[in-house]
Amino acid sequence: MYVELHSRSAFSFLEGASIPEELIAVCANLGMPAMALLDRDGVYGSPRFHLAAKKSGLKAHIGAEVTCAAVSPQRHLGSSRLPLLVASRAGYQNLCRLITKMKLRVGRKEGASASSSDFIEHASGLICLTGGEEGPLAAALKQGGPQAAFEAVKRLMEIFGQPNVYVELQRHFHREEEYRNRVAIEIAEALYLPLLATNGVNYATPRERQLADAFTALRHHRTLATAGRLLARNAERYLKSPAAMRALFADFPDAIANTVELSSRLEFTLNDLGYEFPRYPVPDGETMMSFLRERTQEGWQSRYGQAAPEMKKRARRQIERELSLIEHLKLAGYFLIVWDLVRYCREQNILVQGRGSAANSAVCYSLGITAVDPWPDIDLDLPSGDERERVIQYVYQRYGQRGAAMTANVITYRNRMAAREMGKALGFDPDTLKRISAAVATWEFKDENDALDRRLRDAGLDLTHPRIRKYFELCLAAQDLPRHLGQHSGGMVICEGRLDSVVPLEPASMPGRVVVQWDKEDCADMGLIKVDLLGLGMMAALKDSLELIRDHYHDHDKNEEVDLAHLPQDDPLVYSTLQKADTVGMFQVESRAQMACLPRLMPKKFYDIVVQVAIIRPGPIVGNMVNPFLKRRQGREAVTYPHPSLETVLGRTLGVPLFQEQLLRMAMITANFTGGEAEELRRAMGFNRSRSSSRLLRLLFMDFRNRMPPALP
Repeated sequence: MYVELHSRSAFSFLEGASIPEELIAVCANLGMPAMALLDRDGVYGSPRFHLAAKKSGLKAHIGAEVTCAAVSPQRHLGSSRLPLLVASRAGYQNLCRLITKMKLRVGRKEGASASSSDFIEHASGLICLTGGEEGPLAAALKQGGPQAAFEAVKRLMEIFGQPNVYVELQRHFHREEEYRNRVAIEIAEALYLPLLATNGVNYATPRERQLADAFTALRHHRTLATAGRLLARNAERYLKSPAAMRALFADFPDAIANTVELSSRLEFTLNDLGYEFPRYPVPDGETMMSFLRERTQEGWQSRYGQAAPEMKKRARRQIERELSLIEHLKLAGYFLIVWDLVRYCREQNILVQGRGSAANSAVCYSLGITAVDPWPDIDLDLPSGDERERVIQYVYQRYGQRGAAMTANVITYRNRMAAREMGKALGFDPDTLKRISAAVATWEFKDENDALDRRLRDAGLDLTHPRIRKYFELCLAAQDLPRHLGQHSGGMVICEGRLDSVVPLEPASMPGRVVVQWDKEDCADMGLIKVDLLGLGMMAALKDSLELIRDHYHDHDKNEEVDLAHLPQDDPLVYSTLQKADTVGMFQVESRAQMACLPRLMPKKFYDIVVQVAIIRPGPIVGNMVNPFLKRRQGREAVTYPHPSLETVLGRTLGVPLFQEQLLRMAMITANFTGGEAEELRRAMGFNRSRSSSRLLRLLFMDFRNRMPPALP
């Protein structure tokens, strides 16, 4: 048996050419029980790698290649990348803190690297490999010969301990590499260190080699024609079978056997992440739950005090049900922290409004998080600009610079970017690149028969020409692969203790902010709870409007203020204005599409406004849901349901699914999907259409169809 313990994914940006899921799929097909992912200076792809491995019944080992700074010439690691594998939870925490330290030290500038002292401080729980051509052994050998390589490996032993250093061998049929292997073997024998065979994987299968070469050219600001020896000599850096690796290292069977032995030592997986949501500080004698109940009771009295007795009774029952669920799910701290943010905003005279799945709750309404009486994920809408930044900085101040961070946004290759960058790699002139980019800007993958080639022909390209055909293939291969890390518009993750022991942090583009290495979906998959602090220009306009009303239209003797929570929901003048589409300047309903739809929908109550906002969205429009709903609302079409069991889900929307929550319930009722499976379906349908999301949708719908009851067509 053999386990691949040194591989990169496309999250080694512009270096690896396969997503983590593809690596795991090939690993499973080859019959390996486990695999390790070591991306460059980060664990960006680890959540996806972990989840894919979990589905396939494999063990996902976590690690990273960490850039080393040159230190003293006598005992140096050389300027290189040190492969580190996580053996324990303490090791994972050390790896995250090590990467965070080196990233934050240099800010947004290039050239983050760790020093020997950094490695000494964070060595516990980590296993060190000597690396391939980018490793410290190779760097020292190149700079100072075999003796320097010996000293470098000896230094690694001093830092990590002899049991935690493995001398790595790779074979890609290079003369220089074989010389390095001979030196490495001599060093291992002299220092009594075990040998470890790896293939230094950069892609899942040999066919991705050409895309990896294109990435190499882009990374070095060259074209494929001018990159020369920067490009790989061959296509050997793919995920090879255990049999192929045994044959490759037939002269060193121990190097193969040691991969299984080392894999057994790597006990940590992301199941043992150790994340905890912050515990909100409460007075002595209180628990977070009791404190939440008191704050909710105070808010209930304020918001429902003047309501009719029946409404107060219904609200009380709803609040008790929600509080019981919050206690069961141990989410009291989450609600209190969001309440604290809202309290801070009101103290600072910052207009704030909550929304999101958990915001549709009587508890949120009572706590003042939302201003709409209802009937976790909570987004807080804030005025864009300085006021939103004050709230973000309040979070950093309250939970510490290492206790809170913005979520990342992984920028992926989509139509225009793929066309432009693959054109650069092939040396296309600027005019051609501009023409191609314009032609593919609106292209979107629909199915396997929906090809990009028509758009390229429209741009004047001859796809029968070998160079153009290769360009077309590279554009398709690059689709959906990660390009670089960006910052989410407002998502913040906070943690009990140090967030940088859960995921590495790095500087954001804006001063005074840091960002985690995972995007919002990865954070959710790993159980990290996020609060969105979103900036909206309309919130600033609303605040100005409230101040204008207070200053010019109200009786100052009565000291009245407009309270958004107590605005009447049945004002006939409001609905008359909406029905006439006189909505210029009205948030959410001022677009041309909204104005064209309003006279047809004729909103008469608050829920009609909810539907109006939801219906002019890509999902209902592309899914041809708009006209059927409007016809049913106007009485021109009978209300029917795909199956009698769906009437409770689709009744309020006249048998037409308009909301994502309805999709979840439909999958759970008709196909017995679990909540997690239904959420996976929702995510796949919510992504920008791509080959990967379309393949996932196809698999999910096949599963959906197989589970449907016989009576459901």
